[in-house]
Amino acid sequence: MFKNHLKIAFRNLARNKAFSSINISGLSIGLATCMIITLFIQNELSYDRFNEKANQIVRVIFRGNVQGQKMNESHVMPPTAQALKADYPEVLEATRLRDYGRPRVKYGEKIYRDDAFAFVDPNFFNVFTLPFIKGDPKTALSQPNSIVITKRLSEKYFGNEDPIGKLLTFVDGNNTCRITGLIANVPEHSHFQMDMFVSMTGLPEANSNSWMESDFYTYLVLPKGYDYKKLEAKMPQVVEKYMGPQMLENMGISLGKFREKGDNIGLYLQPLTDIHLYSNFAYDLSPPGDIRYIYIFGVIAIFMLFIACINFMNLSTASASRRSREVGIRKVLGSLKQDLIQQFLVESLLLTAAALALAIAFVYLGLPIFNSLSNKHLSLNILDNPWILPILLLIGLVTGLLAGSYPAFFLSSFNPVSVLKARFTSSKKTNGLRSGLVVFQFFVSIILIISTTVVYKQLYFIQHKKLGYDKDQVIVLPDTWMLGGQKEELFRQQLLQDPRVASVSVSGFLPAGQSNNNNYFVNPDDNPSQMHKTLKYDVDYEYIPTLGMEMLAGRNFSRQFPTDSSSVIINETAATALGWGDKAIGHTITHTVRPGDYKTYTVLGIVKDFHFKSLHELITPLVMMMGNNTGTLIVKTKTKDLSGLLTSMDNRWSALTSEAPFSYSFLDERFKNTYKAEQTTGTILAIFAGLTIFVACLGLFGLATFTAEQRNKEIGIRKILGATVTGIFTMLSKDFLKLVSLAFVIASPIAWFIMKEWLQDFAYPISLSWWIFLGAALAVSLITIVTISFQALKAALVNPVRSLRAE
Repeated sequence: MFKNHLKIAFRNLARNKAFSSINISGLSIGLATCMIITLFIQNELSYDRFNEKANQIVRVIFRGNVQGQKMNESHVMPPTAQALKADYPEVLEATRLRDYGRPRVKYGEKIYRDDAFAFVDPNFFNVFTLPFIKGDPKTALSQPNSIVITKRLSEKYFGNEDPIGKLLTFVDGNNTCRITGLIANVPEHSHFQMDMFVSMTGLPEANSNSWMESDFYTYLVLPKGYDYKKLEAKMPQVVEKYMGPQMLENMGISLGKFREKGDNIGLYLQPLTDIHLYSNFAYDLSPPGDIRYIYIFGVIAIFMLFIACINFMNLSTASASRRSREVGIRKVLGSLKQDLIQQFLVESLLLTAAALALAIAFVYLGLPIFNSLSNKHLSLNILDNPWILPILLLIGLVTGLLAGSYPAFFLSSFNPVSVLKARFTSSKKTNGLRSGLVVFQFFVSIILIISTTVVYKQLYFIQHKKLGYDKDQVIVLPDTWMLGGQKEELFRQQLLQDPRVASVSVSGFLPAGQSNNNNYFVNPDDNPSQMHKTLKYDVDYEYIPTLGMEMLAGRNFSRQFPTDSSSVIINETAATALGWGDKAIGHTITHTVRPGDYKTYTVLGIVKDFHFKSLHELITPLVMMMGNNTGTLIVKTKTKDLSGLLTSMDNRWSALTSEAPFSYSFLDERFKNTYKAEQTTGTILAIFAGLTIFVACLGLFGLATFTAEQRNKEIGIRKILGATVTGIFTMLSKDFLKLVSLAFVIASPIAWFIMKEWLQDFAYPISLSWWIFLGAALAVSLITIVTISFQALKAALVNPVRSLRAE
């Protein structure tokens, strides 16, 4: 019997090629999209969960508010780990990591500089699960200058040789480390990505007792099942006990008076598994994800699958309605109800199986594109993701049964006599349900169109907003400190002699991309009760003109005035925060270097506010002063021959050093990369929106075909009575346009609310213009008309005699 059901099913699918193709295509695209998004979400949620103690580990973070300026940092003070371990028995382990960037490493005659390096405490591998291939995790870092490296680094430096005992020389620090351990590569879904872990034992900064400086990422291991909020509630006591006395000594203000002014600082705890998706800190170890995008893409996946299933069920029931006479004849010839039910369910499950197979093929084809966009390495590997197969089979089974349930249980139950007399028509209830599902499809499509438009409009606004500096035609040359002081200056002078170069500044502080950074506390006019948090930029004489910044008052630093070394230039926001406004010239700021050691600077000028942070943040107070700058050259060019200029730079660099390769970046590209996450999200959102609309249109096309066929006789009679092609086209189109209009009315306020929330993450958001919503409505209406026009015109142009004869 089952074999017979399969034969009939294949014949029906072959006879209804259009409906079968639409059904299989729509469902396969929906399933493929859902699978890709599910893999992405699973990857994002898996960060740091490879650690055996993942649910016990928390990171200590620092937050504060000083004169309205927020401090939000992921690293804390050197003694924090030791103090918490000593004072609180619930802290089972405390360990630290200090990021040291990518230093030059020498082995033999080769020098490498692409590998991430960190100092860690000896117990680091007791906290984090990084399996050892060689060496003992308990003792590998017990001695100073001992180092543990990853398998990837070992293969790069030593090939197949055993790395244990080999020596690596750090050129810049002029120290040598002995390899004492070899570990597996740090998993990609770790919030830190290091290749070398050097013992912190013997590092002077690690033994500092200062609570006024921070550069140590600190992690605690708590008991299983322990609520970290209980320990976090005790953090104010830690601040008062350790930080309070040093604040009074260093800043001349007690913690109590500091808080009385409305300011505050404190330590907090963050679960390890929250770091990737719930971080918005300065100086984090890696670019974080965003839990909101997980919610957005999760909803898209559900909606996409729901729309595809709706289409599948809609078209399945619509095509099954045309088989009412077949059912009647088979019942007259003796077919049992259960046989008919089995027949329809087999056909539905066969379609679903075909869609599932096609969806898997789409995933394999689409994942490389998605990985390229999202910078992921996702794969549809059943062995690595054993949950995929049962979920896919469950989705296919449920979809097939739901889609086949209507023809199976409804069509198999009606009276064959009524059917053979052609009295069977779709009920109002069925049509209403079908219309409601169409409304839902376009409700989702409209929200996605509006959301995509807003995302792209915000990104366009960011990229074209006046920033207060000139980012075009500016080349950034990092790591020029590797040349040495004299050679770096010689290189700068050589560049200035090139007619294609307008100016050159030496400073590691950049308004876009990775930059030197710091917190700098000052008092206006030597007033200790008015401490303000600012940022300090060490710049040179050419910094402001090279970046095209505008002076609002006073002047730039000048070589003609030796006293400028004890002067500062502040931005507009700092002048306002310090209470001077445009009268800041001549006032002084005082900075406490250490207890009893103060430095006072005179305000020389006010620079117009420029955006030196992401546009997610408001401009904050900034102090510029002459510093001992080295390390990065900022080159303003005046030529279109950038490739020729870069070649010339490379040649000059190579003539000065052979130990480090020439590297560069463009300031405008660095600016764009700041918003890479938003750009990626916008692109992915646009792709998913397009796929959602395409699947919705497939269903709409199928329903338009079904509607035209159902009203075949009516159209023929109308044409005989004088109806025009335009009139019939309008008649068939207006019902669908009514559904689109209803979907727009429902979707618009919801889309407005969602995007209003998303824009709140930007300090400088666009306004939600009415034309965005109107454009979405017109776009969907146009898509609807184009989709149904083929079937509507086909029905309107058919010879009415053929329509009536067919009946």
